[in-house]
Amino acid sequence: MPRIALITLVVRDYDEAIAFYRDALGFTLVEDTDRGDGSRWVVVRPGGKAVTAGTDLLLARANGDEQLASVGAQTGGRVGFFLHTDDFARDHARMTAAGVRFLEAPRHEPYGTVAVFEDLYGNRWDLLQPA
Repeated sequence: MPRIALITLVVRDYDEAIAFYRDALGFTLVEDTDRGDGSRWVVVRPGGKAVTAGTDLLLARANGDEQLASVGAQTGGRVGFFLHTDDFARDHARMTAAGVRFLEAPRHEPYGTVAVFEDLYGNRWDLLQPA
Protein backbone atom coordinates (compact mmCIF):
# COMPACT_ATOMS: atom_id res chain seq x y z
CA MET A 1 0.00 0.00 0.00
CA PRO A 2 1.36 3.48 -0.79
CA ARG A 3 2.39 5.72 2.08
CA ILE A 4 3.87 9.17 2.42
CA ALA A 5 7.59 8.57 2.91
CA LEU A 6 8.94 12.13 3.08
CA ILE A 7 7.61 15.57 3.92
CA THR A 8 9.74 18.54 2.88
CA LEU A 9 10.39 21.16 5.52
CA VAL A 10 12.03 24.32 4.18
CA VAL A 11 14.78 25.51 6.55
CA ARG A 12 17.24 28.42 6.70
CA ASP A 13 20.33 26.33 7.26
CA TYR A 14 21.02 22.61 7.09
CA ASP A 15 23.28 22.37 10.12
CA GLU A 16 21.10 24.39 12.50
CA ALA A 17 18.07 22.35 11.43
CA ILE A 18 19.90 19.05 11.90
CA ALA A 19 21.05 20.14 15.36
CA PHE A 20 17.51 21.09 16.42
CA TYR A 21 15.76 17.99 15.13
CA ARG A 22 18.49 15.64 16.36
CA ASP A 23 19.41 17.25 19.68
CA ALA A 24 16.20 18.93 20.83
CA LEU A 25 13.58 16.60 19.35
CA GLY A 26 15.58 13.36 19.46
CA PHE A 27 15.32 12.58 15.73
CA THR A 28 17.94 10.49 13.97
CA LEU A 29 19.94 11.87 11.05
CA VAL A 30 19.25 9.24 8.39
CA GLU A 31 21.05 10.84 5.46
CA ASP A 32 23.15 13.91 4.73
CA THR A 33 24.43 13.77 1.17
CA ASP A 34 26.14 16.60 -0.69
CA ARG A 35 24.42 16.97 -4.05
CA GLY A 36 27.40 18.76 -5.60
CA ASP A 37 25.57 22.00 -6.37
CA GLY A 38 25.72 23.55 -2.90
CA SER A 39 22.60 21.72 -1.77
CA ARG A 40 22.31 18.60 0.37
CA TRP A 41 19.83 15.76 0.71
CA VAL A 42 19.15 15.80 4.46
CA VAL A 43 16.67 13.35 5.97
CA VAL A 44 15.77 13.08 9.66
CA ARG A 45 13.50 10.53 11.30
CA PRO A 46 11.69 10.48 14.62
CA GLY A 47 12.23 7.30 16.58
CA GLY A 48 15.59 6.25 15.19
CA LYS A 49 16.94 4.34 12.22
CA ALA A 50 15.16 1.11 13.12
CA VAL A 51 11.74 2.74 12.77
CA THR A 52 10.54 2.40 9.19
CA ALA A 53 6.75 2.77 9.32
CA GLY A 54 6.60 6.53 9.83
CA THR A 55 7.23 9.56 7.68
CA ASP A 56 10.67 11.13 7.46
CA LEU A 57 11.43 14.84 7.09
CA LEU A 58 13.48 16.13 4.20
CA LEU A 59 15.20 19.29 5.44
CA ALA A 60 15.53 21.50 2.36
CA ARG A 61 17.48 24.75 2.60
CA ALA A 62 15.51 27.70 1.25
CA ASN A 63 16.55 28.73 -2.23
CA GLY A 64 15.72 32.38 -2.90
CA ASP A 65 13.64 35.03 -1.18
CA GLU A 66 10.25 33.41 -1.78
CA GLN A 67 11.28 30.14 -0.15
CA LEU A 68 13.09 31.95 2.65
CA ALA A 69 9.88 33.87 3.41
CA SER A 70 8.04 30.56 3.90
CA VAL A 71 10.43 29.26 6.54
CA GLY A 72 8.44 28.90 9.76
CA ALA A 73 5.11 29.64 8.10
CA GLN A 74 4.62 26.59 5.94
CA THR A 75 1.22 25.79 7.44
CA GLY A 76 -0.11 29.32 7.82
CA GLY A 77 0.30 29.41 11.60
CA ARG A 78 -1.66 26.21 12.20
CA VAL A 79 -0.29 23.06 13.79
CA GLY A 80 1.03 21.25 10.76
CA PHE A 81 3.07 18.42 12.24
CA PHE A 82 2.11 15.76 14.76
CA LEU A 83 4.80 13.97 16.73
CA HIS A 84 3.38 10.89 18.43
CA THR A 85 4.97 9.49 21.57
CA ASP A 86 4.40 6.45 23.75
CA ASP A 87 5.46 8.41 26.88
CA PHE A 88 4.31 12.03 26.88
CA ALA A 89 5.82 12.96 30.27
CA ARG A 90 9.26 11.60 29.34
CA ASP A 91 9.43 13.31 25.96
CA HIS A 92 7.89 16.58 27.16
CA ALA A 93 10.46 16.78 29.97
CA ARG A 94 13.37 15.89 27.65
CA MET A 95 12.29 18.39 25.02
CA THR A 96 11.70 21.15 27.57
CA ALA A 97 15.17 20.55 29.04
CA ALA A 98 16.61 20.78 25.51
CA GLY A 99 15.06 24.23 25.08
CA VAL A 100 12.01 23.38 22.99
CA ARG A 101 9.40 26.12 23.38
CA PHE A 102 5.98 24.79 24.32
CA LEU A 103 3.14 27.23 23.69
CA GLU A 104 0.83 25.68 26.28
CA ALA A 105 0.78 23.38 29.26
CA PRO A 106 0.05 19.73 28.53
CA ARG A 107 -3.64 19.00 28.32
CA HIS A 108 -5.72 15.84 28.32
CA GLU A 109 -8.19 15.46 25.49
CA PRO A 110 -10.41 12.52 24.54
CA TYR A 111 -7.87 11.63 21.82
CA GLY A 112 -4.83 11.78 24.14
CA THR A 113 -2.35 13.97 25.99
CA VAL A 114 -1.10 16.87 23.89
CA ALA A 115 0.86 20.13 23.94
CA VAL A 116 1.72 22.47 21.09
CA PHE A 117 5.36 23.42 20.56
CA GLU A 118 7.33 25.37 17.99
CA ASP A 119 10.37 24.22 16.09
CA LEU A 120 13.35 26.54 15.75
CA TYR A 121 11.65 28.41 12.90
CA GLY A 122 8.20 28.81 14.45
CA ASN A 123 6.39 25.92 12.74
CA ARG A 124 3.80 24.53 15.14
CA TRP A 125 3.79 20.91 16.17
CA ASP A 126 1.70 18.75 18.49
CA LEU A 127 3.50 16.43 20.86
CA LEU A 128 0.80 13.80 21.26
CA GLN A 129 0.40 10.59 23.17
CA PRO A 130 -2.72 9.03 21.67
CA ALA A 131 -5.34 7.73 24.09
